[in-house]
Amino acid sequence: MNEAAWASFNIIGGLVVLVAGGEMLVRGASKLAAAMRISPLVIGLTVVAFGTSFPELIVSIRAAFAGSADIALGNVVGSNIFNVLFILGLSALITPLLVSSQLIRQDVPVMVLASIVLLLLSLDTRLGFFDGLLLSSGLVVYTYWCVRQAKRESVVSNEMQASAGPRGAIARNLCLCFVGLVLLGFGSKWLVDGSVAVAGLLGVSQLVIGLTIVAAGTSLPEVVTSILAAWRGERDIAVGNVVGSNLFNILGVLGISSLVSPEGISVSVEALRFDLPVMIAVAIACMPIFLTGNVISRWEGALFAFYYVGYTSYLVLAAMSNELSLTLAQAMLNFAIPLTIVTLAFSTYRHMLRSDS
Repeated sequence: MNEAAWASFNIIGGLVVLVAGGEMLVRGASKLAAAMRISPLVIGLTVVAFGTSFPELIVSIRAAFAGSADIALGNVVGSNIFNVLFILGLSALITPLLVSSQLIRQDVPVMVLASIVLLLLSLDTRLGFFDGLLLSSGLVVYTYWCVRQAKRESVVSNEMQASAGPRGAIARNLCLCFVGLVLLGFGSKWLVDGSVAVAGLLGVSQLVIGLTIVAAGTSLPEVVTSILAAWRGERDIAVGNVVGSNLFNILGVLGISSLVSPEGISVSVEALRFDLPVMIAVAIACMPIFLTGNVISRWEGALFAFYYVGYTSYLVLAAMSNELSLTLAQAMLNFAIPLTIVTLAFSTYRHMLRSDS
């Protein structure tokens, strides 16, 4: 088996094992949380979100130790962009997603703030030990806040409560979580090894590989969880999973990776100039969309998906040094983004008129 075939096998095998491990971890953790009578939104923001983000955590830690810092950073930034634009977009296309007022008032602003803080900490082109300590401390504070919220809203959906099973099943669900974590460890190793090899063979930067293949691969548990949650009517989990995962990626994945990596995580100039600002813009874009009637409509979901296709196309073309990447960037800046701003402003204005009446 030649090097290209072996790298492809590692990537595909790693993705399959990651999805299986993530699915087992989320299923076990969700049932444990449901048995504790925690609300679906809090489950989505914490247990499910953190569980589906474990692939990102394992992959980024392993990449940081392997000296592939661009993959560690690109994995998080790319996953956050993928989570909002692709996962929320696709979920909203399946069914319009109702957005909890708590998300609008509290969690989305925290996600925006965390994204901005990450950019500020990255300005010196490195996330070191103290940066990681600050980010990890933010995760502890946020989790404590969510637990306090859960105590005030000890309500769980009938479906999740029924799926929790008897208390005797807690041991089984703990075993499910443990096996899921083990699979995540193996899958992450194969995925990182294969991705580094592919980047070398294609002459593509590890940052681009991290922003695309690795980011989409490690986000597959979020894809499955949010789409199934939307399909089953658990819309709080569908939206909360994305917002919570993004927060965990920034505060937990990059925070812990920076803490344990001997040399920290380097931040490239390209990520500072383009990818991190795009991640912040995507987080900010959630605010007006979530405000338009507390619902993500199908056309807004289509808009998110359209932007993800445009963003990914730009990355691929730019990696190939294709002149079309400049044309695409100009089209997004001069046409698509202004049109979106006008449309969202009009939707917000209509929502305000309905509220006044």
